[in-house]
Amino acid sequence: MKTRNYLLLFVPLFMLVACKKDPVTKPVHFTSTTYKNLEAYDPSTGTPQVLLHDTISSDLMSFIYSTLPDGKNLTLSHPEFFKNPEIGDITITKKSEVFITFVSGDSRNSNSIAFYTYPTNQPPATAKDVQTITYVFPNAGHLTGLQAGDKVSLGTFNVGTSLGFVLMENAWDTTNHTLNNEAVHFCTNDALNPEVDPNLKKHAVLINYPAENKVLIGFEDTDRTKPQCDNDFNDVVLYCTVVPQ
Repeated sequence: MKTRNYLLLFVPLFMLVACKKDPVTKPVHFTSTTYKNLEAYDPSTGTPQVLLHDTISSDLMSFIYSTLPDGKNLTLSHPEFFKNPEIGDITITKKSEVFITFVSGDSRNSNSIAFYTYPTNQPPATAKDVQTITYVFPNAGHLTGLQAGDKVSLGTFNVGTSLGFVLMENAWDTTNHTLNNEAVHFCTNDALNPEVDPNLKKHAVLINYPAENKVLIGFEDTDRTKPQCDNDFNDVVLYCTVVPQ
């Protein structure tokens, strides 16, 4: 009788353990990171007050719309983008000024774009390794004031420095016109993203556009384990220009 009672206690315990699933996402907290703004911005729209401008050709826009159509799963239409081991970080091999250009955005979220730097030979493995994140485009999403071709200088950087980029999901508050440093961060460095499955950690794809010698960065702004994620990677599209000094 005692043996049977033990079995009755063991069965529900076994069922509880068996039903427990490993998490598909582990939140990444940048609690030791300092946040700052690259420059002053319009307090109502989050648009930088000082903007340069590139001319974005109609051919480039057509290429983006055909390659990154809204709502179409890019992992199915262009699986080759996800086999590329390269990431969207910039490595400085000669003292250079780095510019970032906003090309397009297609999202209901008011996403922010930011960057951080690190020694090239010491890429960040965890959020604790990212000392400072600098907002570039406080709002590059819903209700943004940015136009295709709007461009800013991130500054001049020395050899041995690398730059990583971050899309901060819905970090711009369109009502209070404030930034939320605790918004979910999706980085060009896959290691810093929250998904557990390595096949789902990529949030920034590199897309070559040889006709204009550009490499585009297309961001996905939703946790890729969630059913509402469409994996279209067109939520913010950017490119960088590196000008050696």
